[in-house]
Amino acid sequence: MVISMSMQMEAGAQPSSGAESPMPPIDPKYPDLPATKWYEYGFKEGLPRLLDMFDRQQVRVTSHMVGAAVDLHPQLAREIVQRGHEASGHGQTWTAQYSMTPEQERESYEQSIKSIERATGTKPVGFNAFWLRSTPHTLEILLELGFIYYIDDVSRDEPFLINVKGKPFAVVPYTLHMNDIVNYETRYFSSQEYAGDLKAEFDMLYAESGNRRRMMSVSAHDRIAGRPSRTKVLEDFIAYAQSHPGVVFRRKDEIARFALSSPQTIREGI
Repeated sequence: MVISMSMQMEAGAQPSSGAESPMPPIDPKYPDLPATKWYEYGFKEGLPRLLDMFDRQQVRVTSHMVGAAVDLHPQLAREIVQRGHEASGHGQTWTAQYSMTPEQERESYEQSIKSIERATGTKPVGFNAFWLRSTPHTLEILLELGFIYYIDDVSRDEPFLINVKGKPFAVVPYTLHMNDIVNYETRYFSSQEYAGDLKAEFDMLYAESGNRRRMMSVSAHDRIAGRPSRTKVLEDFIAYAQSHPGVVFRRKDEIARFALSSPQTIREGI
């Protein structure tokens, strides 16, 4: 059984007004100053705390990076990669991809690649769209730009391959129900409720892994899971999972390459 953890680097790239936050909404013509400070927590405290925790547990993760956030904090993006984590594409700004023209979409991804390469020295091979909503052209554009996988599919509990322009393209499924932004910010879970869900999800998948490939996906956002109590929940979960034989934590690019090379990987439309 493999566990795939995401760590979004987004803070600072959000719009100056109208960005999602715990604050009551205000007229978007006014700057939302407290929401801006809430996002700042992500790069001032959240990401450093998560990085230290992953080091303690010797776990490497995939960081989905918004290009504009990388441009604002290149040293932090570089540190993420230097600590052994993957830098993955997450668009250049918080502009939703689903309403873009193919030309706008390609330009956004090209800018994101340049931002990540400039800061980290690595080229992203994985992609995550804003709220998983891409366009009918996304996969072809990603393939042409050198990407090998995307995560915007929640239809399976294991990686699989799809056909993009006659070539196999890896899907490393993402998560909503194991996602901190959904549980803490939308469903208002306490840290203990989220901890219970993580354990229950793991226990069922671990039982199933005796007969088939299983992958558990967990999502952590800089300004959300980076809070002290929530980082502790993740650390406790990692220690619990690591106590079980046969469980490994892998970056998504590693999972994608394994899926592409394994003849046992499920293939849809290939």
